[in-house]
Amino acid sequence: MNNILHLSIVPARASEEVLAKAQRMAERIAEELDVIGLIAVEMFLTPEGELYVNELAPRPHNSGHYTMEACRTSQFEQHVRAICNLPLGGTELMTPVVMVNVLGEHVEPLLEWIVKPEAERAVPGVTAKLHLYGKAEAKRGRKMGHVNLLADSPEDAFRWIEASKVWEPNK
Repeated sequence: MNNILHLSIVPARASEEVLAKAQRMAERIAEELDVIGLIAVEMFLTPEGELYVNELAPRPHNSGHYTMEACRTSQFEQHVRAICNLPLGGTELMTPVVMVNVLGEHVEPLLEWIVKPEAERAVPGVTAKLHLYGKAEAKRGRKMGHVNLLADSPEDAFRWIEASKVWEPNK
């Protein structure tokens, strides 16, 4: 939405072939740049199956914030381990997750929704982990935080998002 990442879906909904190609591209970029630490390689996948690199971020990146709860080692911990020359942690995905950005216009309705009992019952098995970044003023279109939706499947997380009505147009 408006050139701001809306959500990250993990595991990605792409073929094994595309995922392997993306991994090879990212590894080659990291090797060629002699990266120490973490680098996020953001890509676009066309309907024809072509991959294009959109952004390189030599740091923890918003698209990987899902790792905070869903992976054995978060991107933040992994970055510190790498730059301190410590053994890297496991990167296994422990649960499917959808990370949704929270913009200024979403903060109030999300806080109102998340405390309601129906939020917990909206989709059984979905756990919402809210992270607000402590910014003083919530402005429309400004990233204020994110919510990680741990679920049995991305589809369950999508149902939770829909039930919340927080990300509907005109909110």
